Amino acid sequence: MTEPVRLAKRLAALVPCSRREAELYITGGWVKVDGQVVEEPQFRVTGQKIELDPDAALVPVEPVTLLFHQPADVDFNPQMLCAETHAADDHSGIRILKHHFQHLTQCLPLEAGASGLAVFSQDYRVTRKLAADAGTIEQEYVVEPAGELGEDGLKLLNHGLSFNGKPLPPVKISRQNEARLRFALKGVQTGQILHMCKAVGLQIVGMKRLRIGRISMSKLPAGQWRYLMAYEKF
Repeated sequence: MTEPVRLAKRLAALVPCSRREAELYITGGWVKVDGQVVEEPQFRVTGQKIELDPDAALVPVEPVTLLFHQPADVDFNPQMLCAETHAADDHSGIRILKHHFQHLTQCLPLEAGASGLAVFSQDYRVTRKLAADAGTIEQEYVVEPAGELGEDGLKLLNHGLSFNGKPLPPVKISRQNEARLRFALKGVQTGQILHMCKAVGLQIVGMKRLRIGRISMSKLPAGQWRYLMAYEKF
């Protein structure tokens, strides 16, 4: 009986190529074992059919950033980020790999109970920027409140409230329509929007983040994600 060997070793002998090159082919999603893509170089094989895609490229897997539309009234689960929930109108051209769903860091987490735009990244440049510039990147939320808000209350929301014992800086809050308020603010602190609404006699029925900096959720369907494209900047 044939002794099982690592897929990378078998591929290196078949191509032929170096073990490192074989690993790049495999992690890049270019290798099939009995017709199924396998992305783990350590995968054990015996006599299976090993195929290398004719278009295979020897390039490392680049870190990615995923933009996810967190549904309302659903707690986030990492399993929500998978090939099955990839938005059909993603125009990035990036090939989906299992590696893209590993070692993701959530950036600028949503307010508690909020739905809308959530960012998960493997790219240290993205995670570092969103952490370092959290105080200056504007976030836009749409809030559906319960209660009556007069003009004095709207002015107070824009400037005059405190949070955690410190005065809040001026923000931009306006009526999106009769039922919703638009919050555009920087350096959002956990619980801040809820506190602001309570301070003017409002309860939050629903809250959705539409935008972080220059990146908006646009028409991304709830429960689906897309890749951040190379030219897009927060």
